[in-house]
Amino acid sequence: MKLSKGKAEKLLQLMEGQEILGSQLKGNEIDLMVQDGILQRKLQGRSRIKVICNDPSRLEFYLKNQFGINNLSSYLENLELGGSRRENIKTSSDSKAKKVRTFKGFLVNCYDSIPAILNDNQLIIQPFLGSFTFICDFENFKIDKNIVIVGVENAENFRFIEHQKYLFKGQKVLFVSRYPQSKDLIKWLQSIPNQYIHFGDFDFEGIGIYLNEYQQYLGERATFFIPQNIEGLIKKYGSKDLYNLQLDRRKLIFEDDNIDNLLAIFHQYKKCLEQEILIGNEF
Repeated sequence: MKLSKGKAEKLLQLMEGQEILGSQLKGNEIDLMVQDGILQRKLQGRSRIKVICNDPSRLEFYLKNQFGINNLSSYLENLELGGSRRENIKTSSDSKAKKVRTFKGFLVNCYDSIPAILNDNQLIIQPFLGSFTFICDFENFKIDKNIVIVGVENAENFRFIEHQKYLFKGQKVLFVSRYPQSKDLIKWLQSIPNQYIHFGDFDFEGIGIYLNEYQQYLGERATFFIPQNIEGLIKKYGSKDLYNLQLDRRKLIFEDDNIDNLLAIFHQYKKCLEQEILIGNEF
């Protein structure tokens, strides 16, 4: 995958601490970076959207992992000067600047130990507090069919799962992380019979991620997690800015009464809610 000169220039400005108008930085690649928390959109005034980067080091790692760009400044110079194949190999991961896979696999986490099989060997998943388990050979990773898989959208919620036990009482759950984003997780989910719960932000973008990345592949095995008291949470803690920022993401195609009711709550209060509010707060 090649990053265009225009987008590369804008991303370099973001890495240097500048803010870019949302209308000047669009496209699928940018939407994915926002979804993954690499870039952020903020509302200025009533309708003006700006794109920022709160952590340039994460953007630098993302470009290297997803686009094979080792140095964005050098990558731009080579695009402008038509650098040699040797120079291109230095600044991107090969002479065609194609996407590379630094790792394959995905992260898992749990607060209760989970027995599993990996490459025909028994494995007990029980990460120490502050650590996760990375499953590389996911093709040979097996768990009991009664374990519920909970896909976590945001890093902070994945980090502090022990403070969210109250949300999944009575269930044996294995948490999986959406980041680093790849097809590996959905390939594994498609290969097992387990139920999948998507635990993400309560906004249009979060629902879109669930529908487009998980539900369409898993069908009835997939559900979108909605707390029973979601209306009260949105009314009290929801963000109007988050609602207004996603004006272009409100057209969702689905057949799910629970999600339909959730959307009605969004529109009623003109607010959406980030999932981090649920960490440690048993409302």
